Amino acid sequence: MKANSSLDISKGQIIRKDLRRNWIIYLMALPVIAYYVIFHYGPMYGLLIAFKDYSPAEGIWGSPWVGFKHFDSFFNGIYFWRLIRNTLLINVYDLIFAFPAAIILALLLNEIRQMMFKRFVQTISYLPHFISIVVVAGMMFDFLSRDGLINQLLGMIGFEPIDFLKEAGWFRFVFVSSGIWQGVGWGSIIYLAAIANIDPTLYEAAKIDGASRWRQIFHITIPGIMPTIVIMLILNMGHMLSVGSEKVLLLYNPLTYETADVISTYVYRKGVLEASYSFTAAVGLFNSVISLILIVSANAISKRVSENKLW
Repeated sequence: MKANSSLDISKGQIIRKDLRRNWIIYLMALPVIAYYVIFHYGPMYGLLIAFKDYSPAEGIWGSPWVGFKHFDSFFNGIYFWRLIRNTLLINVYDLIFAFPAAIILALLLNEIRQMMFKRFVQTISYLPHFISIVVVAGMMFDFLSRDGLINQLLGMIGFEPIDFLKEAGWFRFVFVSSGIWQGVGWGSIIYLAAIANIDPTLYEAAKIDGASRWRQIFHITIPGIMPTIVIMLILNMGHMLSVGSEKVLLLYNPLTYETADVISTYVYRKGVLEASYSFTAAVGLFNSVISLILIVSANAISKRVSENKLW
């Protein structure tokens, strides 16, 4: 008992000493902590409405308890499997094409030796990230409409015009490809930073041994940034049931619901347009729980396979 109490005392002394020594740093962190407590942890009590038949007039505590009624309605609803399928497919396509695109761009930029050209390419690739989603959606309509630029080019080579934004089969391609264009440059920054941390003597030794650029990429650069790739992959796994509703809402229409309607847009229609607050809270809670399970599972698998982990 004495040993435990002395250990607790020593820990307490260490904490107090650290607080006295670094009080300015803790003071600077206080606004961030307050932000997360107020805007992220504080509203969590609102999750209770997922288990209640919430009425704004009665409030959270006054609304009647209904248990898992809203979850049951969602799971047995006619749109459940369509929403899950569309959300997963868009995220899988994004993981297959968009995720490696940022890595490939970072590798290519790292191989550019002419600094002026490298900076030009970086600037051009970063700029789309700062364009509003509304503007991007407008550009998609201009380019992909029946009389847009893409269809004009198709007509010049003898193809019939395609209603890209009115045919359900094209929606996922349009969504993912526009996302790659907008985010590939910004996404490559973290990989460029990881490449910059690789020991340059490894490249010098490889050159002495006669290794080509391809061999240097595959045997030095990619292994060097693998921990970063794994961490980003784990974080992406946590978003497998999340698709940005703003962009989908701007691009989709009733003709493309079959492939474009995702969980987030369904939540928008039910929550904002139909005011089904408890139902949408239940859907959101289900989404969050599945995302947590996915990210924890991905982290555990990564820890066992490669020893790279998020925590």
